[in-house]
Amino acid sequence: MSFKMHLLTSRTVAVILPVLLLLGMLYSYIWRHYRDGIFGQEVRPADGSSSRVDFTIVNHWFHLVASDYLEYQQPSIVQGSRTDVVTVTPWLAPIVWEGTYNPELLDSIYRPQNISIAATVFAVGKYTKFLRDFLETAEQHFFVGFKVHVYVFTDRPKEVHQVKMASGRQLFKRAAVDSASSPLQLTVVPVPGSNRWQEISARRMELIQTLIEEKLQNHMDYIFCLDVDSKFHGRWGTESLGALVAVIHPGYYRDDRSKFPYERRPESTAYVAPRKGDFYYCGGAFGGLLQEVHRLANTCRTNFEADAKKGIEAAWQEESHLNRYMLINKPTKVLSPEYLWQDFKPRNPEVRIIRFSGVIKNYADIRPNV
Repeated sequence: MSFKMHLLTSRTVAVILPVLLLLGMLYSYIWRHYRDGIFGQEVRPADGSSSRVDFTIVNHWFHLVASDYLEYQQPSIVQGSRTDVVTVTPWLAPIVWEGTYNPELLDSIYRPQNISIAATVFAVGKYTKFLRDFLETAEQHFFVGFKVHVYVFTDRPKEVHQVKMASGRQLFKRAAVDSASSPLQLTVVPVPGSNRWQEISARRMELIQTLIEEKLQNHMDYIFCLDVDSKFHGRWGTESLGALVAVIHPGYYRDDRSKFPYERRPESTAYVAPRKGDFYYCGGAFGGLLQEVHRLANTCRTNFEADAKKGIEAAWQEESHLNRYMLINKPTKVLSPEYLWQDFKPRNPEVRIIRFSGVIKNYADIRPNV
């Protein structure tokens, strides 16, 4: 090799090597932050120490593999199955209504992935009276055919009814017991009661966060947080899966956002300014990937505690903080009011099916304070 060629090669290596090193460092930096942002989260306890919460990488949500043997009607992009309702948000998240999806196709995609779904429900004080109907109807309609583990938080474990379970299903009375051997499992988690229903409501985010950190991470894929004073009436399944899932409140979905009961005091961390807001979401039903719900719960809990130090309690406790969170952190899937209707409301024409609904009740009878 000539001296001139050798000199050219040396100069080329001298230029390329630093570039490759720089690209390697950049890739490492981007991947680390991408990984931490999606699959992990830094949590800072009250004592100021730092502890990492790690989650299993979830491939099934990003990679949807359909069965090659399933036949179904050809989809169309010029003729929709629903023209009476909006089926996508301005940020391109699907809004799920009856008739907008194929349940057999979705189930065939998710069933081979062996996904697991956790559900939390709070039956504190006299709210235990609603638990039997909730659990028995959940067994009939909530992710039927998939692995589901329901965590019942209650201050009255002895009043939890022995629900008549299907073959192979179990009821565990100790939170320490955790097995994935049966399709549907129940765990009773003892919690203290309270003389104020507002405190019970506000404490839910902290308990959900703790449950994820101590019991669920790396064991469950999705989690849904549901109100106990409700019943299932129809399918709630794989069509509801998403990274961050919100349910539109049945009481306000036809209203202008100026009528939404957001927290309107600027000094609150749950504050939503006038002329802002997308939808008003239910505090009684939300969910998504484990890591996304953990991030939501952690943020809402932190903001609630910051408000408490200033003597502020948001208008609708955790629901107010949830709506503020989802104004900034847009849900990736929005469920229509089918997924949390109210029994005292007549069904509107666009609501073709009621899947989950709050039962009629006397708040003076069940709440410690009204």
